[in-house]
Amino acid sequence: MIGILIPVHNEEDLLGECLEAALIAAHHPGLLGEPVQILVVLDSCSDASAEIAQTFAVERLELHVRNVGHVRGVGARHLLNQGARWISCTDADSRVAPDWLVAQLALEADAVCGTVTVDAWSEGFDPAAQIRYHQAYQAHDGHRHIHGANLGISAGAYVRAGGFEPLACHEDVQLVRDLERSGALIAWSHSPQVVTSARLASRAQGGFGDYLRSLLQAS
Repeated sequence: MIGILIPVHNEEDLLGECLEAALIAAHHPGLLGEPVQILVVLDSCSDASAEIAQTFAVERLELHVRNVGHVRGVGARHLLNQGARWISCTDADSRVAPDWLVAQLALEADAVCGTVTVDAWSEGFDPAAQIRYHQAYQAHDGHRHIHGANLGISAGAYVRAGGFEPLACHEDVQLVRDLERSGALIAWSHSPQVVTSARLASRAQGGFGDYLRSLLQAS
């Protein structure tokens, strides 16, 4: 079984599109019928995220910790206990490609760090800042970006590395560093595609939205 892990905090605007894309990826013919469990872990949601998740054929957990590392760790343990051999992580403001899971597994690695494509830029994101983003971003194989929105790990490698730490931010970076220290084979690939939001209001301090905002401040 393959698990898709999606942490959620107040994502009512984008969660529906995220889950629609994940369900399409979960039924890709290239998976040859292998079961895929999509797990939504709702953390301290005060909007309609829970109600939206209930309308999809996904599993749900609810926490009240406001800590994305803790949420990912709980979700990963839940999927492992259900027998997941591979855990694919994405974010609730992101849309995975139909062949996302197939592309991750085809790399035959212990873990896959994928890239992200930014969705439509907001009107407040000026062209100069967009240029700085594209100049710095390595949208090719061999990149060194780490995104919780596009990350896959085998069950064995995850356990050997010690799993997600309960960090409020950069829990994905810490896990990859632990994977490297444990000797895991990591594919730094551009092939598993994910489109992510260009919003500037991060759900976690120090997250991708804060990075985008820093590019604006450099203008």
